[in-house]
Amino acid sequence: MREVAAAASVSVGTVSNVLNAPDKVAPATVDRVLAAIDRLGFVRNDAARQLKAGRSRCVGLVVLDIGNPFFSDVARAAQSRAAYHDLVVLLGSSDDNPHRERRYLDTFDEQRIFGLMITPSGHDHERLAALHRRGIPVVLVDRDGHGTPFSSVALDDIAGGDLAVRHLCALGRRRIAVVGGPASLTQVADRRTGARRAAADHPGVTLTMVDTAAPTVLAGREAGERLVDLSDGDRPDAVFCVNDLLAIGVLQAFTLRGIAVPAEVALVGYDDIDFAQSAVVPLTSIRQPRAEIGTSAIDLLVAAASGGGGAEPEHICYRPDLIERASSGR
Repeated sequence: MREVAAAASVSVGTVSNVLNAPDKVAPATVDRVLAAIDRLGFVRNDAARQLKAGRSRCVGLVVLDIGNPFFSDVARAAQSRAAYHDLVVLLGSSDDNPHRERRYLDTFDEQRIFGLMITPSGHDHERLAALHRRGIPVVLVDRDGHGTPFSSVALDDIAGGDLAVRHLCALGRRRIAVVGGPASLTQVADRRTGARRAAADHPGVTLTMVDTAAPTVLAGREAGERLVDLSDGDRPDAVFCVNDLLAIGVLQAFTLRGIAVPAEVALVGYDDIDFAQSAVVPLTSIRQPRAEIGTSAIDLLVAAASGGGGAEPEHICYRPDLIERASSGR
């Protein structure tokens, strides 16, 4: 900075103002300092700046699986909104691994991040609480934060599961399989709860839970093959998958084995990712407002940071929508 100041014939304080508060400096002086910066190849030492300020302009985002289009869309929206607030998002994928999640949290803590957005891999929030006590705001993403000190943005997944199964019941389907797992995931458990609630309101409807080891296309294909191998009387006439990746895998298995969708089996997914409408049979799905979730998470984080440690947590819960396509008969 001293070299830039000398080259531009200004003080070091003026260089600092150009970098941090250019509105305080005359436009001609700003241009002269920026020209010197460009000529000398100066790059600000942001680590030193963070040390002085006590907090960076970086936001940590930890998701369960960045390979899932739902989380990548949330991250993209968060990045766009963060730029509006002059923030940068640092992204980590825990792959639902608590040890990997902890490593990201430790690294972000060392970087003195502005705040943290996270879809936790479990229910142990002690590490998050420690960050919160140290003045780092935390926002839970795709999780309900009621009962915690953290703000949150989530979807009513019980309502989503209910909506999917009621749709299938309205189509006259009576043997419904719910495909998804692991059941330890809050979203999976809530979507199953909603499915059971809807089935209970329709006498004669049977609901079968089909567990999967992961919410992936491959796991969905394996589940679909298990369903295809059932006898005609036992095979479901409808399938609700707790995410679209599973539904695409089930659709692949049915198509390869000659099971017609939706003539023989109606199919509903969840998330309404971009691939849903371009599947070989366009997929009916429960839509999550992914962009709104990512945008709201950043806004909640900024609000928590500006409110200080004593700010009350805020909670946003979106309602899902049913997007009807060919896989359920429309």
